[in-house]
Amino acid sequence: MAENFDLIVIGSGPGGYVCAIRAAQLGMKVACVEKRATLGGTCLNIGCIPSKALLQSSEVFHQAAHGLKDHGIAVGEVSFDLARMQARKGEVVGANTKGIEFLFKKNKITWIKGAASFTGPNAIEVAGTAYTAKSIVIATGSESVPLKGVEVDETRIVTSTGALELDKVPGRLVVIGGGVIGLELGSVWARLGAQVTVVEFLDRITPGLDGEISKAFQQSLTKQGFKFKLGHKVTGAKTSKTGVTLTIEPAKGGAAETLEADIVLLAIGRRAYTEGLNLAAAGVAADARGLVLTDGHYATNVPGIYAIGDVIAGPMLAHKAEEEGVALAELLAGQAGHVNYDAIPGVVYTWPEVANVGKTEEELKAAGVEYKVGKFPFMANGRARAMGEMEGFAKILADKTTDRLLGAHIIGPDAGTLIAELVTAIEFGASAEDVARICHAHPTLSEVVKEAALAADGRALHI
Repeated sequence: MAENFDLIVIGSGPGGYVCAIRAAQLGMKVACVEKRATLGGTCLNIGCIPSKALLQSSEVFHQAAHGLKDHGIAVGEVSFDLARMQARKGEVVGANTKGIEFLFKKNKITWIKGAASFTGPNAIEVAGTAYTAKSIVIATGSESVPLKGVEVDETRIVTSTGALELDKVPGRLVVIGGGVIGLELGSVWARLGAQVTVVEFLDRITPGLDGEISKAFQQSLTKQGFKFKLGHKVTGAKTSKTGVTLTIEPAKGGAAETLEADIVLLAIGRRAYTEGLNLAAAGVAADARGLVLTDGHYATNVPGIYAIGDVIAGPMLAHKAEEEGVALAELLAGQAGHVNYDAIPGVVYTWPEVANVGKTEEELKAAGVEYKVGKFPFMANGRARAMGEMEGFAKILADKTTDRLLGAHIIGPDAGTLIAELVTAIEFGASAEDVARICHAHPTLSEVVKEAALAADGRALHI
């Protein structure tokens, strides 16, 4: 007889493992299926965590090599040990994944090792063993989107997975795609000495960001040595023992040209991953892009089967998946789980960092919403000047009539931390004036947020 659970979660990424933990906290008998040798999914194993480890290491090296002299610190010639950087990355990943394993044991969650395949609406099979559950959650995440004519081998032409494992710095790195993943990993290798060229189909990078922020971001990366081929598409790639020759063409038509690279990083986006799940056996519906279709409470068209995270609609962000996992577990327990999708932050972990929440100017204009803008530069902030990190600005968008916060965008030092205050403000329906009237410690970077909120009413104090 198949072992039965109250809840089986398929996938142990941020959405899946958090859903499993919260459900167990609420008294359910929970199992989580994971085919990797370690828990944590793409994020902890080959995504968010290892990339941030390399970003941090390369940032520290770059600061030591180029920034310390401004502080009166002489260190002589600075070098780096890539093998040690990679080993440290592995240690960081290992500590995180072991932490999830500890939490599973603490919460008495059964880890079913292997790949799950549906055999019916409330039944799956893993490694030849059958399991049933009252509720099953699909949390299988996403994978890198392929590109016709560019065959990934994870050696010369790599996805983010291969880009995290390079054993030497490429002389020439071409990144296909001007989105977050490509720019973060491009930053790692640029700081360590690679010449990075970004090829983007659109006429701007980071298309989901506020246009003014994207423009400032590109200018910053250009100063760091990045080159950009915007409005171009890659139509072919030929690999050799020494590198890759890419064929690129203007997106709107024109003569083709070639780009030579030692390594090519394909980073044009991610797509829902449901390979091997056998959704048809359960009758679960998906759209043309492979996203599992759900209602407002994460339920699929099949009673008892739910889906969260990258495998459903919405931004493919680890923290979005976590919030959905908690909300779903609470809904299954009869509580009122809910996610406010207007208050989901996004962060690009380059330097300067870029962070956002809520609407962009372009979205507000398209919707016909009248708004006002408040901006304040880090250059006018005392702490930023003391740090020597004066690049960037904070930008707040508020309803022209009600002053309610509609969006916030920051490019600058620690933007990913600073955005949290504005996420909280949007979650609680605050106005720009509410933020402006909060006392912010001096001298801190957070004062930039306060001043931007004051600026929305035309009364910034320090500019």
